[in-house]
Amino acid sequence: MTGQTIWLDQARDAHRRGDIVAETAALDAAIRADRGNIAAILAMAELKRRQQDDRAAQSFYRLALGVAAQARAVHPALHSGLERAQTFLTANEQAFSDHLLGQLRGAGIDQRNAAPRVAEALRMLAGEQPLYLQQPSMFYFPGLTQRPFFERAAFDWVPALEAATGAIRAELTSLIEQSADHFGPYVTASADRPPPNNPLLDNGDWGAAWLWKEGAVADGMDALCPQTLAALSLAPQPVIPARAPFALFSRLRPGTHIEPHHGLLNTRLICHLPLIVPDGCGIRVGGETRAWREGELLIFDDSFEHEAWNRGTADRIVLIFEIWRPDIDADERAQLTRIFSAIDSYGEG
Repeated sequence: MTGQTIWLDQARDAHRRGDIVAETAALDAAIRADRGNIAAILAMAELKRRQQDDRAAQSFYRLALGVAAQARAVHPALHSGLERAQTFLTANEQAFSDHLLGQLRGAGIDQRNAAPRVAEALRMLAGEQPLYLQQPSMFYFPGLTQRPFFERAAFDWVPALEAATGAIRAELTSLIEQSADHFGPYVTASADRPPPNNPLLDNGDWGAAWLWKEGAVADGMDALCPQTLAALSLAPQPVIPARAPFALFSRLRPGTHIEPHHGLLNTRLICHLPLIVPDGCGIRVGGETRAWREGELLIFDDSFEHEAWNRGTADRIVLIFEIWRPDIDADERAQLTRIFSAIDSYGEG
């Protein structure tokens, strides 16, 4: 008989006798000896529930579920206990949320009248919203502000670029009238790479007409869209050989959903200049959802989880480009440019 089995037997015997002190001591010894002992952890959670200590029960149930999630296999006898754990946690989280929000409403505070950051903190505390942080898929630069959206008023170049909206839209319209071939699928695969795991792969429902691509003006665009290119020159775009600038007209057809994903880098911000926006379109970045407004730049950090959709009845088209983050200084930008160039040159021979 192992030490763990002895402690569990002692706990069961103490439970039959109604000796809570001895039961607690035995279960505590079993858990200290092996934090992977799901049976002991669940028994401790049940003990705490009987003592009406729901907060302690919650912590032990959460530990049991976490251990089970990491285990290669869980004995079938434990399945019902783990199901009770999940049911308890779900109910307890709802009860906590109701208690919290009720207390705050009594003090005259709710998510409608709280300051935006306080309201977001309340949503996370109540379990209504996950914690979203920068999670770039390729390169992470530390120490930057964790902020999904940036306001237009913070950038002195924005008014001049927005003033060109009419001219940019006119060039877009001319581009569409000349040929539909200017738009191809945004998500494509390279012949020498595995295809991306994206349901919109090679699908023109998310289309792109490139203006700048891989650091060069796309073929013919200097003649077709000169005013658009001139407007883009107003923004602090990265200049990285074979990588940046990049800019495109992005078309989202009705019924199309760009699923949640993260961008490659957190050293940039993505800018959308909305040109054609029907009702029913939106974008979520982190925990915040916004709608595009024609002629008003939307600026966000795409290293946060984000998604977009067109639930309208007509195409949505925005001009997309990137800029350096304002909290990266000139020296850092120069060094990052060298880093990205070195990354891109790997394997060239």
